[in-house]
Amino acid sequence: MGPSAPSAFDKVVQILFFSGKTELAVALCGFLGLMALLLVVGRVPVSYNVRNLMVRWKTTAMTGLAFTLVVSLMTVMLAFVNGMYKLTEKSGQPGNVMVLADGATDESFSTLSFVDSSDVERQPGVLKNAKGQALCSKEVYVIVNQEIATTPGERPRRRFVQVRGVEDPEIAGEVHALALKPGGQWFSEAGVEESDAAGAGGASNVVIQAVVGNGLAAELGNDRPSRMPLQVGDTFPLGARTWKVTGILDSTGSTFDSEVWAKRSRVGEDFGKANIFSSYLIRTEGPEAAKRLTAELKDYKKAALSPQPETEYFSKQGETGKQFLIAIIVVAIVMAVGGVFGVMNTMFAAISQRTKDIGVLRILGYARWQILISFLLESLVLALLGGLVGCAVGMLADGWTARSVVSSGPGGGKSVVLQMVVSGEILMTGMLLSLGMGALGGLVPALSAMRLRALESLR
Repeated sequence: MGPSAPSAFDKVVQILFFSGKTELAVALCGFLGLMALLLVVGRVPVSYNVRNLMVRWKTTAMTGLAFTLVVSLMTVMLAFVNGMYKLTEKSGQPGNVMVLADGATDESFSTLSFVDSSDVERQPGVLKNAKGQALCSKEVYVIVNQEIATTPGERPRRRFVQVRGVEDPEIAGEVHALALKPGGQWFSEAGVEESDAAGAGGASNVVIQAVVGNGLAAELGNDRPSRMPLQVGDTFPLGARTWKVTGILDSTGSTFDSEVWAKRSRVGEDFGKANIFSSYLIRTEGPEAAKRLTAELKDYKKAALSPQPETEYFSKQGETGKQFLIAIIVVAIVMAVGGVFGVMNTMFAAISQRTKDIGVLRILGYARWQILISFLLESLVLALLGGLVGCAVGMLADGWTARSVVSSGPGGGKSVVLQMVVSGEILMTGMLLSLGMGALGGLVPALSAMRLRALESLR
């Protein structure tokens, strides 16, 4: 059976965040072409519309501000969701296979025995490095509830921190395609060291060595008086122990930017997973080889496993982004409806103030449809200008840092630090929303204006 056809919602996601520039550009060009056509076929001088907009500058500014607020707010919200999609998109490697326990949908719920799957890395198709070691990273994954330092009188605060324990950090870095920033190094074989400060009674104070993601290093640094990101050699509290930074993961815009890596044995002992793994991550030659190994591991004889290409695993983690997108679409619809009624109200008010102008235009020989075009074009120009300003304001959100949760199902997930991304697709969507509001909000008042009788409007 072939892959199922994408749903309408998946198509919306594809258009907004990935390869929908063509569809959006065609729709936007359609609106701009309509405005150009109205300019050509309309006979009422454009200077008349410009003069009225300038004379009623307060009303014009308020109407334009409504377009700006709707478009800018929607742009910021979509930039947040886009950042979540980019985060999960960059996290998985096409040639990797993620192996979880049977029935588990998330690493935090997966439990793999040491014995049952001890020779997974010896399966056909597993790549080896230059040293002849299988590129299979055996990992334990935990989520730690960390208390955040507060000032006296401030309410207690906490955050969830992802901790990944790995057997061999160099192999893990190679499998995950992650490197350290210059000046850092992977933690030692022991995974601990004695700190310079002595503990109670003069005893040595042992700290856990750790590698910290770039995004999390910045967030943990906000807890310090200097508010500077953690650097190599800095320490931070987590659980009942003190942790020392030996390296910073080079930023890749992935979920691993929000993790702490340490020796698996240390993580397991401290957080109740001493004799288990959460997952195996295996490197193969490429996507096709990953699919073949996935199929073979589903028939693994020693234990019931749940293997899948890593890209599919993180694609499911993006389900949270879909939930946010649905909420944003609902909010955008509500705001758009409000904006349409606001534009209608403004244009109806403008018509009531210009009934005599309309009568003069009719007596001068302008047809009803030309009156309609004049008022509709006025509304679209306001929408165009308000939309452009709204997009400009929304672009300021590009690169902002936010915190969210990505999850593939209820109860699981990862708390991540992400960067908001304002793409060309989002800007075009904002302009389409603004022009659509202008067209709908201006059409009904324009129809009302064209129905006015010339003599009656002059009374």
